[in-house]
Amino acid sequence: MKRLIAAAAAATLLILGCSGETPKKYDEHDISTLQRLMERGDLTARGLVEYYLDKIDATDRNGPSLNAIIELNPDALDIADALDRERQESGPRGPLHGIPVVLKANIDTGDKMATTAGSLALAGHRAPDDAFLVKAMREAGAIILGKANLSEWANFRSEHSSSGWSSLGGQTKNPYDLLRNPCGSSSGSAVAVAANLTTVAVGTETNGSVICPASINGIVGIKPSLGLVSRDGIIPIAHSQDTAGPMARTVRDAALLLNAMAAIDPTDPASASRPEKLPDYAAGLRTDALNGKRIGVLRTYFGAGKDARVEKILNESAALLQANGAEIVDPVEIDINGLADARYLVLLYEFKTDLNAYLESSNASAGSLEEIIAFNTANAEIVMPIFGQDILEDSQAKGPLTEPEYIAALEEIQRVTRNAIDAALREHELDALIAPSNGPAWMTDHVNGDVAFGVGSSTFAAVSGYANITVPAGFVSGLPIGMSFIGTAFSEKTLIEIAYAFEQAGMVRRPPPLE
Repeated sequence: MKRLIAAAAAATLLILGCSGETPKKYDEHDISTLQRLMERGDLTARGLVEYYLDKIDATDRNGPSLNAIIELNPDALDIADALDRERQESGPRGPLHGIPVVLKANIDTGDKMATTAGSLALAGHRAPDDAFLVKAMREAGAIILGKANLSEWANFRSEHSSSGWSSLGGQTKNPYDLLRNPCGSSSGSAVAVAANLTTVAVGTETNGSVICPASINGIVGIKPSLGLVSRDGIIPIAHSQDTAGPMARTVRDAALLLNAMAAIDPTDPASASRPEKLPDYAAGLRTDALNGKRIGVLRTYFGAGKDARVEKILNESAALLQANGAEIVDPVEIDINGLADARYLVLLYEFKTDLNAYLESSNASAGSLEEIIAFNTANAEIVMPIFGQDILEDSQAKGPLTEPEYIAALEEIQRVTRNAIDAALREHELDALIAPSNGPAWMTDHVNGDVAFGVGSSTFAAVSGYANITVPAGFVSGLPIGMSFIGTAFSEKTLIEIAYAFEQAGMVRRPPPLE
């Protein structure tokens, strides 16, 4: 059995050989720059894919061994060739034409790559087709370069987990300090972008899984409003909070990716709440967009006041916004204390129901959460060498979503969080709230897990289903700190405009010191 599991794991770690001339250096190039090079004939999609494959081989598998990529697309070069021919014959489809994208390994692709959520119980699982958002990105001309490692089951396996670790992919490392944690659960997606192993990536979030890894790895991450991006084809935690989100080195690149990802899926019930017409999120971004904006400084985030270094960056960020035209309201307080038990209860109920539905519809070898738990128990030495599966077991013990306990908890957390955010925005006539996305990355600890996690603000937007975007804002001892811009439902356009002006005013992002 152990040999079979090891073989299945090894089969997912496909490394492609590259050919052609030695590639030029495209690190830190944004999508617009890459498109200009392609338009001039100085770069091809194939050349860009080869460049990233070489980088992954040198930086992810060897060298620092970041362990961000769990599997590469064996058809990536052929897809790039086809898009290069299409560009020559009829021009580009749009800004994503020929641009490589890495997907978190819990997002379905109907190709030769597996969709596993990092679990050996799903090793080799092939989804029947692309997730809806993947189809949309392919239609926009994006190249799915590979799948990224993640916290197993999107960090919903154990209270003692180590973010960025999965039984299939091992431990992803923080590129700014290899001994420190990359945060999760979209660890590999964030590290791949930060370390220039791809142009952009897609993560997923239930509570902080886009925002925290993006922030801790010094990049931009957008957690969209629930219903803006289709939930189809994503191995779930909870349908009331799950969403995929773009991860990029710049706000504009994240907005360009969001444009493609936000294609409407009429089969997703959450899409009923979205506006009939969406804006172009990347259009009209201006450095003077802060003029006249009112932004509130959220002082009741998790860990508020516990790290003076983080508070200093928050205060400096507020001052930067004010210096560039924004009106600052400080402080703003939102009280969602006392909801922790109800929040966790909702996730336990929905995980069991939603995962069982996914496994059944995708013809996975493990057909239920109960079978996953049994597999893990039978293979505990390999699957659970550093932490267990207490969350899976707690979820399995829950009943159906018709139980009054679940219904009451869901209604309470959504009512309180949405009312609190909207009331604060109305009372102070605010366009957005800001709060630190994270504190400095903690040491990866396979004995105690993520106990050193100390600062975060993702819960406000995550539980309410509202929009959130994190942008690099500063450093603590060389470790990135991001600033979150939080708004109401479907306020992405306003938040992106604010975040872009903030980014351009500060220009904080710098690549990790890997070379």
